[in-house]
Amino acid sequence: MAQSVYIVAIGPQSGKSVVALGIMELLSRRLRRVGYFRPIIPSHAAADNNLQLIKLRYRLAFDYDEMFALSHDEAQHLTAEGRTDQILKTILNKYRQLESKCDFILCEGTDFSGLSLPFEFEFNAEVVNNLGCTIMLLLNCHNKSPADILDALHVAQDSFLKKGCTILASVVNRVDPLLMGTVREKLTEYGQGAGPVYILPEEPFLGKPTVGEIAKALDAQILMCDPEEMNREVSDFKVAAMNLPHFLDHLVEGDLIIAPGDRSDIILGSLAANFSSTYPSIAGLLLSGGFVPDPQISLLLQGLSYRGTVPIISVQTDTYTTAMNASAVPPMLTPENDRKIAAALGLFETHIDLAELEGRISLIKSTRVTPLMFEYNLVEMAQKQRQHIVLPEGAEERILRASEMLTRRGVAQITLLGDPAEIRSTASNLGLSLSGIEIIDPLTSALRTDFAQTYFALRQHKGITEKTAFDTVGDVNYFGTMMIHKGLADGMVSGAVHTTGDTIRPALQIIRTQPDVSLVSSVFLMCLADRVLVYGDCAVNPEPNAQQLAEIAISSAQTAKLYGIDPLVAMCSYATGASGKGADVDKVREATRIAKELRPELKIEGPIQYDAAVDAGVAKTKLPESQVAGKATVFIFPDLNTGNNLYKAVQRSANAVAIGPVLQGLNKPVNDLSRGCTVPDIVNTVAITAIQAQAARTSQGKTP
Repeated sequence: MAQSVYIVAIGPQSGKSVVALGIMELLSRRLRRVGYFRPIIPSHAAADNNLQLIKLRYRLAFDYDEMFALSHDEAQHLTAEGRTDQILKTILNKYRQLESKCDFILCEGTDFSGLSLPFEFEFNAEVVNNLGCTIMLLLNCHNKSPADILDALHVAQDSFLKKGCTILASVVNRVDPLLMGTVREKLTEYGQGAGPVYILPEEPFLGKPTVGEIAKALDAQILMCDPEEMNREVSDFKVAAMNLPHFLDHLVEGDLIIAPGDRSDIILGSLAANFSSTYPSIAGLLLSGGFVPDPQISLLLQGLSYRGTVPIISVQTDTYTTAMNASAVPPMLTPENDRKIAAALGLFETHIDLAELEGRISLIKSTRVTPLMFEYNLVEMAQKQRQHIVLPEGAEERILRASEMLTRRGVAQITLLGDPAEIRSTASNLGLSLSGIEIIDPLTSALRTDFAQTYFALRQHKGITEKTAFDTVGDVNYFGTMMIHKGLADGMVSGAVHTTGDTIRPALQIIRTQPDVSLVSSVFLMCLADRVLVYGDCAVNPEPNAQQLAEIAISSAQTAKLYGIDPLVAMCSYATGASGKGADVDKVREATRIAKELRPELKIEGPIQYDAAVDAGVAKTKLPESQVAGKATVFIFPDLNTGNNLYKAVQRSANAVAIGPVLQGLNKPVNDLSRGCTVPDIVNTVAITAIQAQAARTSQGKTP
């Protein structure tokens, strides 16, 4: 039987989606088969946002209809007919069907939409007891005093306990940040008889609707937008009833401008203000009255790059009605809004004791690791000891989007390199927040002279002059690498717009390799359907000799262990054991001997064919006594041609997620991005780099 937790919110706008995301993130790091269930959804007419959010983010394989029992209208109809028992039977039946496919189910209670509070309470308590769930109690504490919060918590806990429910924990959400200390003191006095109580502060960013949410709610026509820009949050609404000069005086950061569609002056003035460094950035333009811009204005807009340009949407209603409708749209956490999701998870993970919560849930951990579980584990590991990562490509859009997400999640402390004015302007145009992110311009930084002197001392034997050294450290990759060398940062990630050579060359010259390593190599973390394998070297060394191949094997085993993978090393060749001859297989045989001699504790087999390394049946025939054959986790390929082609073949044929290349062998971590990388790729690579930095600090005896 699956374990289960049921989120019960006391009052609307309690932040259920924030808590649901946080718990699902925790579960998805540990379990393969996690389900999500809502007894009642608002309507059949449109897909439920929270179900879609969880289903898409956590890639749940269940059909949408499997994840809920009834719509609100169906439940009311059965209630009106006096058939409330049928409601519970339907819910229990649908839940049991889902339960048979899951290790754990997170349930989300009803929405307090059109129903009385007593009915909601009685209903949720009855459902909880019938499903056998424990309760995660959630209170909306917006604009509540500490005394009111304590009273509301006491009443809610007492009411559910009297119904025989078990409370896992309680969350008081949307607390005024200035009252956090007082609320914490009150709760300490109150005690934790019904489980721990966690406090989440009000997060203004989550309380603002986005342009996309407003467009969807108003069924607006999208005239101009980049999909990313629809996630701009709306801080306020501004109806443009004045002429342009007076209107501009009233612009505020994050305004959604509402104006009739034939006000060409307002349209052009608003766009100009958005691109101007002397005016605040707006969230978008909402055109009313069913008017669209004149043909000349439309032609002008078509010639603008959509990147960084605010969205323009249109509705049929008059300006007054449009303003009223837009202001009534509630904020939501939608599946496509990575920024809000990152903020929500950052809030949850910062203020909830995850270890305590996990212990109370008593998770049954899976022995298999899915790609999703592995990626979430990377973030969790990086968060434990937050490292300082420098990103040289500061003005690049993907880097900026990833930086905001990394900062909101608390994955790493980020420093961006580049022209501060350009970086801030780009971020502003994209509607991104750089709060908590440091920006350094290598060309004007006070550090440049010191870095140049250090670089000159390191490279003067190569004929480098002091002037050349000064010019060199003005390059963002050299400057970032020097920050690591000087202890001003813990790691670097580059390559979104630079070549691999541009990224690695400074590291080889300045950071250099570890004392017992003669070369830098790489691995890809290959996330298959139910496990994660390590492939090396697939990106750096074209023709390693036996000694180098042994070093690659040892480094790859250390990398695997660093990310929680038990290293069982297969030295791959076209022959297994003593069955083959030739220079290539002899090289692998010699490399295996050297690796065993250097690391006798390492479980390593070679030469071995790939099928014997992964297939237990083949392994039983070819190498029945081997500790590695049939269950290898680390695969070392004899040359770059083999490794690079094989990892791509597996990636495409098995639909695997390939994370990397992860560089290994350097004194401090520097990692390379593909120039086609996505924002999630950058987030993963920064997390990987942060984990490497943690290990580097530990090996050097430094406090993380």
